[in-house]
Amino acid sequence: MFDRPESALRIVVRSRFYRSAFLSLLIAGIGTSAATPQLTLFLVKELGTPLPVAGLYYVTNLAAPIAGFLLGRLSDRSPERMFWFRLCAVIGTLGWLAMALANSVWLPFVISAVALSIGGGAMAQLFAACRDDLSRHPTKADNRVVAAIRMAFTVGWMLGPVLGSWFGGVFGLRALLVATAVCVFAQMIPFGRQRIERYDDLTLAPRPANRRQIDHMMPLLIFTAVCVLAMTGDTIKFGYLPIYMADELHISDSLRGAVIGIQPLLELLMLPLVARLADRFGAMPVMTGGAVLGLAGNLAYATSTSVGTLFLGQALTAGLWACVGALGVSIAQQLYPEGVGTASGVFLSAIPVSSAIGGAIGGLGVAAIGLPQVFFIPAALTALATVAFVVLSVRTKRLIH
Repeated sequence: MFDRPESALRIVVRSRFYRSAFLSLLIAGIGTSAATPQLTLFLVKELGTPLPVAGLYYVTNLAAPIAGFLLGRLSDRSPERMFWFRLCAVIGTLGWLAMALANSVWLPFVISAVALSIGGGAMAQLFAACRDDLSRHPTKADNRVVAAIRMAFTVGWMLGPVLGSWFGGVFGLRALLVATAVCVFAQMIPFGRQRIERYDDLTLAPRPANRRQIDHMMPLLIFTAVCVLAMTGDTIKFGYLPIYMADELHISDSLRGAVIGIQPLLELLMLPLVARLADRFGAMPVMTGGAVLGLAGNLAYATSTSVGTLFLGQALTAGLWACVGALGVSIAQQLYPEGVGTASGVFLSAIPVSSAIGGAIGGLGVAAIGLPQVFFIPAALTALATVAFVVLSVRTKRLIH
């Protein structure tokens, strides 16, 4: 990030828009991650939801790709990106406030599927605006600029769960959801009245008249689906690794916390390295390497008999998520350059979708083969993703750099 003559850090610092984006993602990351781990507890304790029903809450994440696609299409037809970013933030704010006021079991499910799915599109539209600005003012450090901005969201996700646990314990879970709504609204404040005009690349070849839009989007859709395969293990890990450490390995509370907490820290440290490698060797080969690290991480979990192996698995998995965080949205935008808003929305929906699918796989897998062997399932899916990335790397070499 600090190379000369074109340093990503200096580019971000010099640009009012990039500085605003960094601060915005930091605020959004803190707010969202503070509430997300507490939602199941809120459903059970505040609304009296049965635990099996509460576990189904995350299935509402499957609405995210629909919202992301529709918002992206609207954004790609509009002259200005930030309107859609602000609209998503406002709807997300109203959604979290409604969640805090909910008094029926079914309301959080509807709110999440509708308002929070739309609110989550703010990040996609912000990255689309970043791509517009980078296309209008290109640099030799584009991947590192995106990674530097993305680091803010990772920092937010490191701080949010700690702050959320404390805030919820002191002021209550409903107050925590109100505080999340405040953060979601506050992500708009750093931008003031800034506008980012949509960038139209006049050098793009016109789409063949006989080619359907779905065919033209197919590389993007395939890439997103492959990323979903690679990321399913994360939900399984957060859901069942603490149980395995407590019940089977008898690891202390503090050491369990250290194992879980080491991944986002390592991911943060790896983000600039991954972006530098992508600028040198290409984004897709580095993403393929990240999938290999994810495969190795799942195998480490599946064969673990000590805390050291779990730390190794976390370090390897951090490499996968650093690649996804630093490069995923940029690759998606390059695969569908005439619609970067759509590409951003579709790709970023892969994370909640993988969470929903991973939760279902984890529940069935633990019942069938137990812990820690359940991690062989995401290992197999990540191996399939690795092969798919290799094929995509060859077939899209002309599009992705």
